[in-house]
Amino acid sequence: MSLHSKKEQIQTLREQGFVVVPGLVSAGRCEELKQIAQRQLEEAAAPIEFEADLQYPGAPESRQAAGGHTVRRLLDAYARHPGFARWATAPEIRGWMELYFGEEPRLSRAHHNCMMTKHPAYGSLTGWHRDVRYWSFERDDLVSVWLALGSETVDNGALWMVPKSHSAAFTSDRFDQAKFFRSDLEENQEWIRTAVSPELKAGDVVFFHCNTLHSAGKNITDQVKFSLVYTYHGASNVPLPGTRSAAKPEVAF
Repeated sequence: MSLHSKKEQIQTLREQGFVVVPGLVSAGRCEELKQIAQRQLEEAAAPIEFEADLQYPGAPESRQAAGGHTVRRLLDAYARHPGFARWATAPEIRGWMELYFGEEPRLSRAHHNCMMTKHPAYGSLTGWHRDVRYWSFERDDLVSVWLALGSETVDNGALWMVPKSHSAAFTSDRFDQAKFFRSDLEENQEWIRTAVSPELKAGDVVFFHCNTLHSAGKNITDQVKFSLVYTYHGASNVPLPGTRSAAKPEVAF
């Protein structure tokens, strides 16, 4: 990727709150990562998060209910497998993040750092939210990197993004108690109506700002969708002591 291309992508991220970079990862590497994820999913290798634990719309009522052991995320992807770690700290990611933050990047192991799995039938709907709602850093300036390991469409629960929402100043009453953006408010609906869902192929990557409103639907296909997701920040933007954001050591690379 040329420096000019990176600068254009970063400008789009700054203006829109997200940018899609097509084909950043080869099909072969995506297949390798997907196979690792499939094996770990079959083994239910800890640490994992179940849909039933979160109780989002469409999730099983409990782990004892039908579909109760549907996995939502394979957690701590960085430590799960060297293949996942290599992508997290790849030179193309470091170069992109250095250019965006203007300093050395850090990988947060406390947020995202997971293989997202969206299952048919029991994969839940994720409401509109900003990721920063439960993150605690000196500045709200973090970027997440979402790698599609297969096709991602509206049918299998792809991301929806609200352009330019990262720079909007929303008052707290625009969100519910769980800090989801309230879709029952007309002033919020005006924003939601502008949302787009980029169709992704294996190897496509979405870079998005921590303040960008996004959501994801249910998977109505018959195949599990896999996405590898990491979050980065500049070295000077440290997590606040004693918070969840500081719960795991970060990765300098």
